[in-house]
Amino acid sequence: MTPSTPAAASAPAAVPLASSPTIPKAEIHMHLEGALESELLVTLARRNGVQLPTYDPEVLDARYRFGELQDFLDVYFDNLAVMRTAEDFHDLAALYLRRAREEGVVRAESFFNPMVHVRAGVPLAAVMEGYGAAFADARRDGLSCDLILDFTRDLGAEAADQMLTDIAPFRDMIIGVGLDSTEVGYPPVLFRDVFARAEADGLHRTCHAGEEGDPEYVRQALDDLRVERIDHGLRAVEDPELLKRIAGEQIAVNVCPLSNVALRAVDRMEQHPVFAMLEAGIPATISSDDPAYFGGQIGANFAALEAIGTPRDVLIGCIENSFEAAFIDGAERERHLAALRAAAVS
Repeated sequence: MTPSTPAAASAPAAVPLASSPTIPKAEIHMHLEGALESELLVTLARRNGVQLPTYDPEVLDARYRFGELQDFLDVYFDNLAVMRTAEDFHDLAALYLRRAREEGVVRAESFFNPMVHVRAGVPLAAVMEGYGAAFADARRDGLSCDLILDFTRDLGAEAADQMLTDIAPFRDMIIGVGLDSTEVGYPPVLFRDVFARAEADGLHRTCHAGEEGDPEYVRQALDDLRVERIDHGLRAVEDPELLKRIAGEQIAVNVCPLSNVALRAVDRMEQHPVFAMLEAGIPATISSDDPAYFGGQIGANFAALEAIGTPRDVLIGCIENSFEAAFIDGAERERHLAALRAAAVS
């Protein structure tokens, strides 16, 4: 694809926009715990006797105005106190997977944060039973979907290593590992050994880097964690040599536009680093990150880029990139890409 910066553009009326649910998509940067919509939050709080600041979903939604990443994380982790049982985890995952299908998602690779739940006293088996059942149901309904274990970096490398050990009985339920949460102060290199263990076990590897942390965090993710994808990666654009390397190695960078603006990592959508990434030849993708907190599912993220005039072919190219970067086999990839191309010209 030939990337371009935003310009006034509109697709012909007969051709579906990239944000349309008729366009098949892969979502490869999304956190299940970040899909905890306020109505479900209230339901689970009442089910489990957890006190909330309010039980009015609209008031809860109004609280989701953040000055930086840590502001969001504080609310995010507080809300997870309502998650206690396998039923809770099933209901959360089922909600997201239903929303994803409504958006045209045909391949979903979803992060989950078991370290947070286990630390709160929830049995790991309850987390895996609930999420696993919802994903199995979605597969039976025809959705291609898998789980990625996310290490919560501010809990430390030792805790991450222990989680990789503890997840062994559920190994067949995950396809990869990631690294998220508070970035600054927890560089990727700290997790080199646990990622090496994951690689030796045949797990895919990705890492949040360059959302808050400087370009060195992205470089460490590549060199020390040997990741196959980068999540966010925004600050890589500050280092021309790093940008050239990522493009040369065709490492996908999975950006989440609404999240980046909501957390003030980007001031305005028109200034989003995704355009510089695409111009540099990096296969950037679009996902929703934490859709319950940042203004919408994957379709809303594409719509936000369409609203500033991003050409349709650029956005369709980002969807192609997401299928190319997905942790799926070649035959499935070609099926999805063929369906995308057919839908894009229908």
